Amino acid sequence: MDSLKPYVMPLNDVSETDEKVIGGKASKLAKLVGMGYRVPSGFCVTIYAYNHFIETNRLDEMIAFELGRKRFQDMRWEEIWDAALRIRSSFLREKIPAVIRNTIMTSLKKMGSEKPLAVRSSAPKEDTARASFAGLHESYIGVTGMEDLLNSIRLVWASLWSDAALLYQKELGLDPLRSSMAVVVQELVQEDISGVAFGCDPTAPEEDKAIIEAVPGLCQNLVDGTLDPDRWLLRKSTGEMLAFKPGDRGGAEKGTPLLESDDLKLLYRALQGIETLFGWQPDLEWTGRNDRLTLLQARPITTSQAAPKDDKSYYLTLRPNEQNLKKLAQRVSETLIPQLEKEGEKMAAEDLSKLNDRELSEAIETRQDALEKWKKIYWDEFIPFAHGVRRLATYYNDAVRPQDPYEFIGLLRGQAMRSTQRNRKMMELSEVLRSDPSLLELIRDQVFGEKGPPPSWQDVRHQIHALPQGLNFVRGFESLLEEYMDVSYGRARLKDRPELVLKTVVEMAISKEHSVAGDQVTGGQTDVAELEKKLFRAVGQEHIEEAKEVLRIGRMSWRLRDDDNLLLGRIESQLLRAVHVGVELLRSEGRLQREGRVGEKTANIIIAALRNPSQKKVIIPDENGTERKSHHKKRKSVKSRQLIGQPAAPGLATGPVCRVLVPEDFGAFKAGNILVCDAIQPNMTHLVPLAGGIIERRGGMLIHGAIIARELGVPCVNGVPNAVDLLEDGELVTVDGHLGIVTVGEPEFDLERDINKIYLHPKVSDLLK
Repeated sequence: MDSLKPYVMPLNDVSETDEKVIGGKASKLAKLVGMGYRVPSGFCVTIYAYNHFIETNRLDEMIAFELGRKRFQDMRWEEIWDAALRIRSSFLREKIPAVIRNTIMTSLKKMGSEKPLAVRSSAPKEDTARASFAGLHESYIGVTGMEDLLNSIRLVWASLWSDAALLYQKELGLDPLRSSMAVVVQELVQEDISGVAFGCDPTAPEEDKAIIEAVPGLCQNLVDGTLDPDRWLLRKSTGEMLAFKPGDRGGAEKGTPLLESDDLKLLYRALQGIETLFGWQPDLEWTGRNDRLTLLQARPITTSQAAPKDDKSYYLTLRPNEQNLKKLAQRVSETLIPQLEKEGEKMAAEDLSKLNDRELSEAIETRQDALEKWKKIYWDEFIPFAHGVRRLATYYNDAVRPQDPYEFIGLLRGQAMRSTQRNRKMMELSEVLRSDPSLLELIRDQVFGEKGPPPSWQDVRHQIHALPQGLNFVRGFESLLEEYMDVSYGRARLKDRPELVLKTVVEMAISKEHSVAGDQVTGGQTDVAELEKKLFRAVGQEHIEEAKEVLRIGRMSWRLRDDDNLLLGRIESQLLRAVHVGVELLRSEGRLQREGRVGEKTANIIIAALRNPSQKKVIIPDENGTERKSHHKKRKSVKSRQLIGQPAAPGLATGPVCRVLVPEDFGAFKAGNILVCDAIQPNMTHLVPLAGGIIERRGGMLIHGAIIARELGVPCVNGVPNAVDLLEDGELVTVDGHLGIVTVGEPEFDLERDINKIYLHPKVSDLLK
């Protein structure tokens, strides 16, 4: 080790000039030590250690690759999270070089190897007067032993590239070849009371106010939101107490202040002294009272991290802490989902044909209001609850350190979701057709006939009644429509388009090889059990209950985040049903002058017309009639041979493109087609088992399409910008789910051709001859 580039430096042995080496947090702590403040003893693992670690393991190249797949401004937050997860997993799998390990061990022995520790980030630009970026990097409390310490250091290093930090990569100046991270290791001081203090009110810094908050036990209880703090408002200029609000923690001591007057004066003097020392108003974390008051960290108060219209702050709210995630799990599963389901059932049971104009307008308005209400709940509560799956991912990877960072997805198998129940129902119907060739032939000729428009379901129903399996099929199909197809897609009700659903069932029956996503309900249980055992062994006996809770919430999060989409789709479907009834009523009254394609936006026009009998001419504009046409853009004279995206599900597949953009595309989708869409939604996952491969514009390993594709072994590349515009129906493409590459056109090389023959769907193989 170069003495001029030390891997470890004691906090009481650094100077102001060392900030670039030990980072902002460590530098400020060292300065507080020098000024006589009580600070936990400890040392800093410098940026030289970080640099040696990533260079030895070539992690700088890996980071550059992950962040160079596509332009950062084109990455969705799911893709940013994916990149951060892969980086974190790589950091955990690599060993810390022996020279660094030995240096850390020596410093730890000097402190006392058995003492519990606090391990915190100290990036060079962290905790500056310009921006503190609090919470973007990791901290670990209660770390014990050498191996636990090394693991925590790796995780803090990896948090330089966390999803939250990557959102602020421009502000942080993140560069894979130059950025680095130092780590502060300190004795964990455990006092009976801890808290925070602010040199001004962060929400109103111009006012003459300071704030002190306190909770029982560790300060982490306050920072993580585990406990509600006592809160004092002081006059900043004098320290006079202006107001006190007790924390809502229950118990016999409720309302009794945790701090006395002398404690408040001592903290007030600390705030004043730190402001004088550093020249900025401090955000201070502390623990202990009287002569045991210990300063844990001090940073400048920042009132905002993002521009007013920046969505970065919103993204950070999608990462609820453990306590809030448990509360969300209970509220979503026990209250919101049952309410959403009950509301949809009530709407579906209402006989709208018996309502007069005024009553029907009110029914439409009720559905419109309900849809807006549930959309808000969707964004405010359902989407944040999706963090349960991401929490499971990091928990599993941190404990198991698998080679595949998405191995945890196997733990999501076997969840009885509405979509898998629907898909199983469709599979059962396809098996009925396969068992009765005459029935299959009759329906196939009807729905895929080339002469004229396809017949209605009622016409098909009448013809197949007399066949041996006809009645069973009719009952099963109508049950499918009633139970699972009362949802909307592309502003249309799938229940009103039974011929599209029937075509998919027929395609399943005539396909030589198909698996169905419904297999998730019962399949793969042995693998799931093995993964659970693997996790429990990794966390150890003392953490098994904790692991079970993470598993429970993660699975619930995945299951309900699928169900909520379909249940919300039912509310949309019921709004469309009411609007269509209104249109029919106006038509029967002879008041429709012109009628375009009806959708949700038509609702206000229909409501107004139903409430105004004197309006004799009602015009309904074509709400979405050009939606499919807009994607038939003129092909460029020069087209890229390869499109780059994210490797969402491994495998190789070649086949013709079928873009799914509007409901009519469901009926056009054939077994072996490459499914190209904006994003696979739960109301279209029944197409996935038929797909040879998948290409999506939306990126992310935890979106519906990616997880179901991995489950069924369907190669998938997502995060391909403008995929539906760049590719044309019928165009031959090769999907490489290993590398995240889509090759346009026929394979040109013998090796490429031979490899793809292994993965080709039988219906596509003759295209390559």
